[in-house]
Amino acid sequence: MRTSGPRPGERVAEVRFDADTMSVDLADGRTITVPLAWYPRLLDATPAQRNNWRPCGGGFGIHWPDLDEDLSTQGLLEGAPAPHRPHATQR
Repeated sequence: MRTSGPRPGERVAEVRFDADTMSVDLADGRTITVPLAWYPRLLDATPAQRNNWRPCGGGFGIHWPDLDEDLSTQGLLEGAPAPHRPHATQR
């Protein structure tokens, strides 16, 4: 695991989706592609919800306001899937 902070080239430039993956283009020209199955909120989202993203965290993160989902380029570069989130208890 990397202990230093993000590097300027690791800022998000673009986010794209296909049926099974999410690809994030970085400012330095690299592309990170990860399986959507790692991120259940994105997997279950509509195309419109997935495409409604914005940079956050100084450009080193991605925020989806419709989904309350945030990912960092550092986590993506480290290959970190979303942590398991327990389902809310229904009353």
